[in-house]
Amino acid sequence: MRFDSLSRAVALVLVSSGLGACVAPAPQVVQSGGGSYGGRLMLGSDMLAANNFDILRGKRVGLITNHTSYTSRGEMTRVMMKRALGGNLTTLFAPEHGIFGTETAGKSVKDRRDPVTGLKVYSLHGDYRKPQPWMLTNVDVLVFDVQDIGCRSYTYISTMAVSMEAAAESGKMFVVLDRPNPLGGHRVEGPPLTSGWKSFVGQVPVPYVHGLTVGELAMMISGQGWISRVPQVVVVKMQGWNRNMIWDDTGLPWHRTSPNIPNSHSPAYYVATGILGSAANADVGIPWSGQPFAYAGASGANAQAMYAYCQRLNAPGVSFAPYSRDGFGGVKLSINPRGGADLTALDVLMTAELNRLSGGKVIGRLRGDELNLFHKVYGGTALYSTLAKGGNPMNLIAGWQRSNASFRSARQRYLLYP
Repeated sequence: MRFDSLSRAVALVLVSSGLGACVAPAPQVVQSGGGSYGGRLMLGSDMLAANNFDILRGKRVGLITNHTSYTSRGEMTRVMMKRALGGNLTTLFAPEHGIFGTETAGKSVKDRRDPVTGLKVYSLHGDYRKPQPWMLTNVDVLVFDVQDIGCRSYTYISTMAVSMEAAAESGKMFVVLDRPNPLGGHRVEGPPLTSGWKSFVGQVPVPYVHGLTVGELAMMISGQGWISRVPQVVVVKMQGWNRNMIWDDTGLPWHRTSPNIPNSHSPAYYVATGILGSAANADVGIPWSGQPFAYAGASGANAQAMYAYCQRLNAPGVSFAPYSRDGFGGVKLSINPRGGADLTALDVLMTAELNRLSGGKVIGRLRGDELNLFHKVYGGTALYSTLAKGGNPMNLIAGWQRSNASFRSARQRYLLYP
């Protein structure tokens, strides 16, 4: 099916609509200890230090960390905490991509010794995804300080959720050192997580783009009872961040969160093509382009036809250029992260059109584990089923609006920033 006649409706849908059950211990929020910081944005790790590490004093600490865990002054969080806590920083844990962020997506990572601190690093993307009780025997409080990108399928928030559950099961406190959402705090878009499709690329039932900081998300996970057991949660709040800020407004350097998220605009591109990237015979610019997720192409697709289609979408803040290489055709995207386009809707529409232009190769050749991953990334089978039947993806996009409105309402009580 062609969707040319839907260009007016597409233009409306592509404007992002983001607006500002169990009994659990009430999460605690650590506010500023006072003082002036000269207008500089203070991360949760900075505020922990400004409060003299009070919540950790006398406790044995396990830190979930990686190469993104820096203070605003550029010091590794684990180095700062080792200096302040000495032997009470006992254990490190690392999410997908390892503690140095160099391991490829999906790769199983082994435990290791951290050459920076000398501490044991338990991999949470190897034999285990969840901290095991024996990993926590020398830990009283589990601290999370990892930079997320604001998208459900990015696994760092899955690591946080299962680690919260592990902390509760072992009677440990869970502390989140809060960090900015690089997409800002208003953008809420994309499909909900369908029942039965919970996975490590979709661990909590939030929209594909949720508009929360990791601290806010931890509070919502706790308050909504999205894990089987809920720990005592403490969020060390940032100072100087607000919901209108994308990463470029923070004044902070960007540390490549994983090999294919190299710069501060990469999260927007990840949202715009990540679902397509989990399909077959698709090209999102990895590994050849040096600009991961900045391309949307498919084997056998006509680049000029795809370019003409994308132009008709009138996606605010997104421009396109045709490209062809090695039998693949499609478009190169240029995204203004301050633009109003619904990037998840764009992802779905481009996936549908590339599937049509390729003669069905994008989804038609998905089998077994590949098909399962496609469902997991999207959050259910609806996209595959719609495209397989020649249906209209606009109906899917329209269907998100009610669930996303409900989510925005439910998240209000957990928002920490104006």
